[in-house]
Amino acid sequence: MVAGLVFTGWFGFVQLRKFRLAVDVVRGKYDEKGSAGEVNHFQALTAAVSGTVGLGNIAGVAVAVSIGGPGATFWMILCGLLGMATKFVEVTLGVKYREVHPDGTVSGGPMHYLPKGLADRFGRNGRNLGKVLAVLASAMVLFFGLFGGNLFQVNQSYVQLVSVTGGEDGALGSSAGALFFGVLIAALVGIVLLGGIRSIANVTSRLVPAMAGIYIAACLVVILVNVTAVPGAVATIVEGAFAPKASRAACSAR
Repeated sequence: MVAGLVFTGWFGFVQLRKFRLAVDVVRGKYDEKGSAGEVNHFQALTAAVSGTVGLGNIAGVAVAVSIGGPGATFWMILCGLLGMATKFVEVTLGVKYREVHPDGTVSGGPMHYLPKGLADRFGRNGRNLGKVLAVLASAMVLFFGLFGGNLFQVNQSYVQLVSVTGGEDGALGSSAGALFFGVLIAALVGIVLLGGIRSIANVTSRLVPAMAGIYIAACLVVILVNVTAVPGAVATIVEGAFAPKASRAACSAR
């Protein structure tokens, strides 16, 4: 949150000033045939969003509210707005310092821009520090990919499926059912991942719009059904926002 606040001020609320530009980029207005890169702008967006719809805006919100109360919602909204500036910086650095290989494939991310960017600023010492940070970033990404992302999401999906199909007494509620579900999901994910970023982007560009559409529609239905309670809910969120546990819970969930 602190980084997002700094970047928001440094770049003059770039998440608001350049919102129209961001929409145009995603719409493909600036796509160029033959330009470097393996995916277009829209596919890059859906690949990034695919890891947050469900894990972040559903499970994360539920955990934060359960720990910090309704006031945590206020801080999650604020963290999201400020986090847009942080993401802007990350993506800009990723594109600036990426490597385009002769076969057209691209390598990028913190593993590349940390040593290169710090070397540009501080020379050899910066590059050495960047290499250490790059290794740490890689380890953290791997840890989150295995435990924070895949294991958490698969477990969440399995629990929901068991609940819908008959609870613990159903066929899927057994250890064999859990093993089958895990192996099936691992196989499907493996098929997509082995195809590289192009395969991932092709899948997410089809699934993510549907996921996001269903999520938004479901939220609107819940709000409309309980529209009379909305003013009171907003008041409760604002009142509870300044309780210490609310901000801590929101930051933990994000």
